[in-house]
Amino acid sequence: MANPRGFLEVRRVPAPERDPRERVRDSREIFGTLTEPELLGQAGRCMDCGVPFCNNGCPLGNLIPDWNDLVRRGKWREAIDQLHATNNFPEFTGLICPAPCESACVLDIADDPVMIKQIEYAIVHRAFEEGWIVPRPPEHRTGLTVAVIGSGPAGMAAAAELNQVGHTVTVYERDEAPGGLMRFGVPDAKLEKWMIDRRIALLEAEGIDFACGVDVGVDAGAEEIAERHDAVVVAVGSRVERPLEIPGADLDGVHYAMDYLYQRNRAVAREAQGGGAQPEREGRSAAGTSGEERSRNVRGGAQPERRSGEHRTGRLSGEHRTGGSPDQDPQSIGMSSTRGSRGLCSRRSRYQSISERS
Repeated sequence: MANPRGFLEVRRVPAPERDPRERVRDSREIFGTLTEPELLGQAGRCMDCGVPFCNNGCPLGNLIPDWNDLVRRGKWREAIDQLHATNNFPEFTGLICPAPCESACVLDIADDPVMIKQIEYAIVHRAFEEGWIVPRPPEHRTGLTVAVIGSGPAGMAAAAELNQVGHTVTVYERDEAPGGLMRFGVPDAKLEKWMIDRRIALLEAEGIDFACGVDVGVDAGAEEIAERHDAVVVAVGSRVERPLEIPGADLDGVHYAMDYLYQRNRAVAREAQGGGAQPEREGRSAAGTSGEERSRNVRGGAQPERRSGEHRTGRLSGEHRTGGSPDQDPQSIGMSSTRGSRGLCSRRSRYQSISERS
């Protein structure tokens, strides 16, 4: 199957990155893709290891050695079929998955692991470019209807699978657009939102209905949803933050990540649509907040409005609609790592971490 000496003959190469001087000026994706010869060589590092621990390390159970070998042999069409056998949305996991499969790779014991995440994205990227991914509506309908509450990746995957069986599926989403945390919790530097829109368009073409701006339990009761459908799938995820139980956590300038990201991603979306959001300035974009920069304190700015308890009015129907006004864009948010901290203290409306070592 695989080249048993591939990992000895080819070294792992990192994915190309855009120049930092260029990427601080926008919110677009940071990483690029390898050339086709490079991808074929990296796929060839996947050895015939007998028991593929990467398969067990993947929560989806992706058949990684199989499609790596197909890529090695240049069989891209067969590779996307193999990938889609276990993964509904490889364009998402190929960008934002933490890749536990690579940590589980046998090579990672004493060498650089096989490249998996980049190859997965390359497969689906090639498939979209070649026009291999097209709507595939079910041939027959069962006459049964299913409500899926929540349009994040879990809700989208459930809707896709149920629709393929032939059930009529409606996905209810309380925000103004589908995607859940992928849309509002992940910066464009990691996942540009047109990719979500592309997949949503495919799902709609296959017959799935997305009802946005409907907060189930507020705009429509759970009993009402249950009466309208034969079955209900609850895939709401969680936005409840983990409390920062240290002194000073309630000071001005201390914000939870989701409060910031939801507002920041909405602002970036408005800017992309020509909605008049202010241009990016250094230190303001979540796209430029690397692990090394999290301790930087970005001064000033308005306190973001909390979303808990905030509801929009939405009517039940099968059409898209925008609910409520988007959150106000904060001018800047103070961010600091609190790992190993005992508390936060205020200094002229700002804060600093009190380290265990101080």
